[in-house]
Amino acid sequence: MADKKTKKSLKTVVGQETYAVWVDMLRRLVPEGRTHRLAPMIAGMLQYACLIADEQGRDEVEEGSAASILLDSEEMGDPEDAPELLGLVVQLFKDAKVKYKRVSRQDEGYSVAESAVDEYMRWFDMPWESD
Repeated sequence: MADKKTKKSLKTVVGQETYAVWVDMLRRLVPEGRTHRLAPMIAGMLQYACLIADEQGRDEVEEGSAASILLDSEEMGDPEDAPELLGLVVQLFKDAKVKYKRVSRQDEGYSVAESAVDEYMRWFDMPWESD
């Protein structure tokens, strides 16, 4: 049986090879990257992982696993309702050995990881299509 940290990693969903590419991408892009560009990219990674988890079948997904967290997040509308999902993204940043917390020019703290989860949760929101 996998330990808790391993179970709660996107690596268990997308596989070692894909995860290693993601970690390398973050290691290279995050230090000089802008949050408004990084967040949608990471949200896309989460969308991909969710598709893979869904292909496994909901009945085959272990409760509390990364796949379960992704699939459960589809039912949520507010990023604040998804702290475990944020944990998966934070782990991705930690594995890449890059910082996800930043400070704006106005000296206000913010999180690239939280911005990524917000983008993921609003992936299909297109207000211009609403009537």
